Order: sequence, then C-alpha cells, then structure tokens
Amino acid sequence: MATSRYHTQVTHPGLTALRAEIEPARKGVLAHPMYHSVTTPEAARIFMEHHVFAVWDFMSLLTSLQRQLTCVEVPWVPRGPVASRRLINEITLVEESDAYGDGFISHFELYRAAMDDVGADIGPVDAFVRELRSGTPVSEALRTARVPEPSARFVEGTWTVLETAPVHCQAAVFAFGREDLIPEMFEQVVRIEDADGRLARFRDYLERHIEVDADEHTPMAMHMLVDVCGDDAGKWKRCADAVRSALHARADLWTAITDAIVAACPPGPSGV
Repeated sequence: MATSRYHTQVTHPGLTALRAEIEPARKGVLAHPMYHSVTTPEAARIFMEHHVFAVWDFMSLLTSLQRQLTCVEVPWVPRGPVASRRLINEITLVEESDAYGDGFISHFELYRAAMDDVGADIGPVDAFVRELRSGTPVSEALRTARVPEPSARFVEGTWTVLETAPVHCQAAVFAFGREDLIPEMFEQVVRIEDADGRLARFRDYLERHIEVDADEHTPMAMHMLVDVCGDDAGKWKRCADAVRSALHARADLWTAITDAIVAACPPGPSGV
C-alpha cells in the first residue's frame, strides 16, 4: 500500500500546460506510418536492428536520473527529493531486473534475446556494448560498432540531453518522450503476424511495457516530474522544449526505419 499513491494520475498546472504544448509533436509520433510497415517477422527484424539502440539509451536516461536523484556513491549521503528517490528506484528495479520466466532479466537483455529469435543482425549492438565496456566514449563506440546511422543520430540526441540538460529536462524527456509514449506506440506494433512463434519474446517485451508503463511507470514519472519542477514556470517551459525535440527525434527515427523496411520488403498486393 505504501507505493500505491504513485500509481495514480497526478495533476499540476505545469503538467497540463506541458501536455498542451507538446501534443502536436506527440500526435505526429503516434500517427506515424511506420506502424503500418511492421507487419511481418522480416519487417520486425529490421525494426529491431534499429530500435534496439533506443532501448539501450532508455536505460542510460534512466540511470542518469537515478544518479542525480539518489546517492549511488560511497560514502552515502542523503540526496534528492525523497519521493523522487523512491520513484526512480522502483522504475529501475523493473527495467534492470524484471521477473521473467524462472528468473530475472533487464528489458534490454530481453530485447537482445528476442533479436536472436528472429534472426536479426546482433553484430552492431553487441559490438557497441563491447566498446562501452572497454571504456570507449559513446560517440566513438557508435562509429566503431557501425551502428545504423538513424539509430546513431537518435542516441547522439539522447546523449546531448544527458550531458547538457538539467535534471528536470531529463525527467521530462523520460516522462513524455518515453514512458507516456511507449504504451500507445507498442500497442500498434504488438499486432504483428507471427505464425511460427519467432516473435514470442519480442511480444513479451512489448506487452510488458504496455502493461507496466501505462499502469505504473507513466504516473510515477509524472509524479517525479512535478517533484523536480514544482511551481517554477521557467523549468516547465524548458521541459516542453526538451520534450518537443525528443519527439521530433523519435519521428525522424521512425521515418528512417520505414524507409529501411520498404527498401528491404517492397509492398506487395497485401502491403509490406
């Protein structure tokens, strides 16, 4: 019962104004034609080869917020608003070590396993992670691992937010550019045909995010955003600008993925 208050909708004038300002960009992402292209396992394979890097940088955005809103250093000292500490740690618990089957797994690792199932090219993402483990900076790792250019641009945009934006803008991008957006995006992808079951783990990933983001993580992220912005109109304005940029970057990624699918899977009589 102690955490149920964070799983309910939150209202605040700043939040209401932000929603209104970003609504055109948000609608552009949710109405993107890309969703109509991801209708076969082959199209899903291409989608995953690009989108996996957005899954990875989501984890980096989450971790950046956790580092700023809590203390993850030794010696430990209290840091950050108490409510936000709880919220970001709860979200991290699920994203980094969710219950799955008989064990636990991060959502990124689940996605990576789902790529294997569908025969996706895991070379770039595995090379990227290896480069990061060896200490290579993100920008250099993207080039060395030969990450698809549209995905690299998307990650670079997220990385600019992590390196230059204040915590309230990062929280806004997390809340409205990720958690609030994901359920409605993935609802459109999860309907994909899968006669031989190769996409079972991919569906598990999508369905888990539809469930947990809509019912828990989105309202939690909104509580956190109100916690860090308060009644500061200047912070809310900067948040709206940051979210709009993130949504435009998402739309650009979707356009590039659509082009890649169409190039590899030309539409037939029944579509892609």
